[in-house]
Amino acid sequence: MPREELFDSQFLDRLQTLALRLRKRKVLLRRGHQSTPATGFTREFKDYRRYTARDDYRAIDWRLYARLEKLFVRLYEETQELHVHIVVDTSGSMAQPFEQKRNQALRFAVALAYLGLAGQHRVSMYSMKDTVRQELPPLRGQGNIEKFIAAAACWEFSGFTDLEKAFASFHPTRQRYGAIFVISDFFGRDTGSAVEAVNQAAGWPGETHFVQVVHPQEIKPDLDGEFELSDVETGERRRFWITQREVKQYTQLFDAFSDNLSHACASRRIDFFRCSSDEPFEERFLDLLTRGSALASA
Repeated sequence: MPREELFDSQFLDRLQTLALRLRKRKVLLRRGHQSTPATGFTREFKDYRRYTARDDYRAIDWRLYARLEKLFVRLYEETQELHVHIVVDTSGSMAQPFEQKRNQALRFAVALAYLGLAGQHRVSMYSMKDTVRQELPPLRGQGNIEKFIAAAACWEFSGFTDLEKAFASFHPTRQRYGAIFVISDFFGRDTGSAVEAVNQAAGWPGETHFVQVVHPQEIKPDLDGEFELSDVETGERRRFWITQREVKQYTQLFDAFSDNLSHACASRRIDFFRCSSDEPFEERFLDLLTRGSALASA
């Protein structure tokens, strides 16, 4: 689809505003120092202080001593380097019959890429159907955001999803602590395949986030009467007589599907976040990142 329909001329400006709002929200929510088991830190100079007998003499700044004839040690701030992996479901159900799902998913993906690049992290982007395919090599630096936007705007959403096979084929690098975001509706070959795929994702290195993007009509369809429905991924067609009783039963089954996926993720320490395609993108993006992601706190 035309890039302008996904990312208008003000989109990058909105991303910059989101980054600032996230920074302010972090300051308000922060309560003391939070440790992390992550590795891959770099050291950036922060300040000086007077040398004491307990300090490592190797930290003394001898050039400063030559000028002032006083002993000072250099203080450093540890900055975590992440490898941000963004996996986007590009199967048919993410764009048909509700293209708003695709738009919401791609905006989430590009916003995550922007935040990672702005934080000087390495960012990789992947498409997912029956396997996971790396669309761009790991990139670093805010100037590369246009490459992610161009790649996302060109993706074709079609075919079917095999979550178990796709997750089994995905092998994030272990060289650097990872923040992995999977953006999908998690519709597989049956209602249980998403829960089964969670076991595959549990072995990925780093923190993992599942972002489920759904349309309101998928949660509670506005149907009443006789309809012929088509599976957008397999092409299978069936005729149904749908009453409000069937709609209620379907809604209960859909809620159970999402709840089971959420509970399975929680048991494997995977963050599960559901977003409707009609919800404001900016607010939901901030909600996602303030749930404890290393990307938001790095």
